[in-house]
Amino acid sequence: MYWETLPNWFWVLYYLFLLSTLGTAIYSIVKKKGKILPFLTIVFTVTIPIVAFINSLGRAEEMNEFEHLVSQLQKGASWAIYSIIGYLFLFIWWFSFCSKVNIKTKLSDYFRIK
Repeated sequence: MYWETLPNWFWVLYYLFLLSTLGTAIYSIVKKKGKILPFLTIVFTVTIPIVAFINSLGRAEEMNEFEHLVSQLQKGASWAIYSIIGYLFLFIWWFSFCSKVNIKTKLSDYFRIK
C-alpha cells in the first residue's frame, strides 16, 4: 500500500521555496522593513505545510498531494482554501520583496554614477 506522490525534484524546490521565503521574512523583520507582512509570511510559511500534510493523510491512494488539494478545493474544504490563499500570499510576498530589492539596486546605481 503506497500512496502516489509528487516527484522528488518537486519536493526539493518546494522546501527550498519555503526556506528561502522564511529567510527573507526573518531578514525583513531584523532589518525593520515592516512587521505585519513579514510576520504573516512566517505564519503562512510554517502553517501551510503542516495543514496540508495533516489533511493529505486521508487522501485516496491513487491521488498525489496536488490532485488531493485540487479535489478538496473543488469541494470547498477550508484547509484547501487556506492553503491556496497562503500560497498566493507567499508569491505576492516574493514579488514585493524582489521589487523592493530591484528598486534599491537601481537607485544605488543611479546615485553612484552621478
